[in-house]
Amino acid sequence: MSDGILARCEARGLRLTEQRRVIARVLEEAHDHPDVEELYARVTAVDPRISLATVYRTVKLFEEQGILEKHEFGDGRARYEDAEREHHDHLIDLTTGKVIEFVDPEIEKLQERIARKLGYRLKGHRLELYGVPIDQERDEEQ
Repeated sequence: MSDGILARCEARGLRLTEQRRVIARVLEEAHDHPDVEELYARVTAVDPRISLATVYRTVKLFEEQGILEKHEFGDGRARYEDAEREHHDHLIDLTTGKVIEFVDPEIEKLQERIARKLGYRLKGHRLELYGVPIDQERDEEQ
């Protein structure tokens, strides 16, 4: 990742109120994929005067500016992460909603090979795997 969220906001000329700065800092510190409600809880722990509406508007602005990337993992909640994080794929635990990030060089090579075989040069991709823990699946079968 090149610059942090705040630096990219400033580079794009966004007006950064103190509330937007707090939201940006909280997002920079996030190592997960919070939805707006989770983000709001974290933000109000820093500054309880920030409204849910302000968090929604700021997230929408950051997404429109390409600062945040929106993910929908099938649970009805839009989640967000820094759009300039290093490439990774996601495994979503269908029982807990936990999102596990991973990088697998074999998968990356396979995707490149498939694109080439079909006559394309890959410019990007998004891989999301959905599953349940193997132990849980065994329990359900018994």
